[in-house]
Amino acid sequence: MILQVQLLKRLLQYLPDLQLRSYGLPELAKKIFHEAQLDMMCQYDDKDSIGKRYRRQDALGSPYCLTIDHDSLQDNQVTLRERDSMQQERMPVAKALDRVQKATSLRSLYQ
Repeated sequence: MILQVQLLKRLLQYLPDLQLRSYGLPELAKKIFHEAQLDMMCQYDDKDSIGKRYRRQDALGSPYCLTIDHDSLQDNQVTLRERDSMQQERMPVAKALDRVQKATSLRSLYQ
């Protein structure tokens, strides 16, 4: 057991730092969250992997999920996932927020 730990320590010194780095993702996600929060009920989730997040939101009944990734920092686009069809589409942030707002608005029930 000690030999294995020492060997692992030696191997790790040659590997690059494996810590997860956010590179601005939480800041962008929180900015979008605060913007969306003014117009609709929403929830911010950054725990676990993306698959677990989707499953957790499915269980809560969230009809849509917006996902921010590293490409979002460059192109200002997010992935919009619809719960019922499980389809995903990449689009600009403003378009995604507009689509979710129109789809979840109570006004759409009366039109």
